[in-house]
Amino acid sequence: MEGARPARPEELSTCARLLEEARDRATTLRGGPELLAVWLLPAAPDQITEQWLTQHWSGGDRVLLVGTIDQVAVGVGAGHVTRHAGERVGVVDCCYVEAAARGVGVGTALAQALVDWFTAAACVAIDAPALPGDRETKQLFESQGLSARLLVLRRRLP
Repeated sequence: MEGARPARPEELSTCARLLEEARDRATTLRGGPELLAVWLLPAAPDQITEQWLTQHWSGGDRVLLVGTIDQVAVGVGAGHVTRHAGERVGVVDCCYVEAAARGVGVGTALAQALVDWFTAAACVAIDAPALPGDRETKQLFESQGLSARLLVLRRRLP
């Protein structure tokens, strides 16, 4: 059965592996390198450190979740709370499921767990990234009630 729950200390290495996979996948998608340059998911493998994971795992205004099938971690979700115009806003840093475990509800469970965590953290809104053409991610977040509010177009100049 699929689900999502807070990561356990012994799962931090699994979370690191999943975050590296998420980062590697993002670099292959249109806009991925730019997203990694500005979003909080570390852009290089050596930046997915125990310190980064522990910050998210240790609580406070950060969360680290795992998506599971039969209690085995096959996905990772991370987020933090920030302030915009004095209001608490949840920011999804990552919501990723390994390829072999997709299509069975793990991503939905992770996204719902993030929404629930941000709600409990008294956030008034949630921001989550989705790259151009990444329909799966867009649909996942839309299924949780999120909608696109900004598209940024870019043209490189000579």
